[in-house]
Amino acid sequence: MIFGIGTDIIEVARMERHITSNSSLKEKLFTAREQAYSENKATVFQHYAARFAAKEAFFKALGTGYRYGMAFHEIEVVNDDLGKPIVHLHGKVKEFIEKEGIQHIHLSISHVKEMASAFVVLEI
Repeated sequence: MIFGIGTDIIEVARMERHITSNSSLKEKLFTAREQAYSENKATVFQHYAARFAAKEAFFKALGTGYRYGMAFHEIEVVNDDLGKPIVHLHGKVKEFIEKEGIQHIHLSISHVKEMASAFVVLEI
């Protein structure tokens, strides 16, 4: 059964502006693993933007926004062995998901030069 769905789209240039003008923003939004992955790509800001869109879409699927002490860096977007993006949860976000009985998180992300988007489905 579907608990919630969420989608988000962001301009890559906007993410680049925010990250380059605020050095602490990376740590607030992204895990060390996400930063290492994105910084190792030729299209660094496309990867940051896609991960940010995934986190926004995730919160929209939850239906809560960033309430209850949950934070962006508690949602970690990584890739499995085949390159499929998957979500690892930490902290209060993980606690909330477990409390709600959510069993599966489906994530799709896309990015091109100017835009990045994500779609999340949460299943009970």
